[in-house]
Amino acid sequence: QVQLVESGGGLVQAGGSLRLTCVASGRTFSTYAMAWFRQPPGKERENVAAISRSGGTTTYADSVKGRFTISRDNAKNTVYLQMNSLKPEDTAVYYCAADKDWFRPIQNYEYDYWGQGTQVTVSS
Repeated sequence: QVQLVESGGGLVQAGGSLRLTCVASGRTFSTYAMAWFRQPPGKERENVAAISRSGGTTTYADSVKGRFTISRDNAKNTVYLQMNSLKPEDTAVYYCAADKDWFRPIQNYEYDYWGQGTQVTVSS
């Protein structure tokens, strides 16, 4: 069992930056592929970034490519999402997710564990 806790959300002006953090419980963090999803109000959940167990492979949704960066620190059981050049359409609840696979493509939404989410609001 893995518990995921996100933090770092908040209110930011368009063009600003935020870094989201997701800390995982347990000693097997390095065996999980990780991802960040988001769900805007009234819309479906979107996979925005994914990273392999080692961190050597990453993938992004077209909507965030070049602006967001996913990374992980296996020694700290932590995955990050650095978000730059934020836009109002980035407003959403952001979730981190973990899966026992080594890596999940951006199109794959099936993850074993989910966090509770953190709200990101970008004002225009």
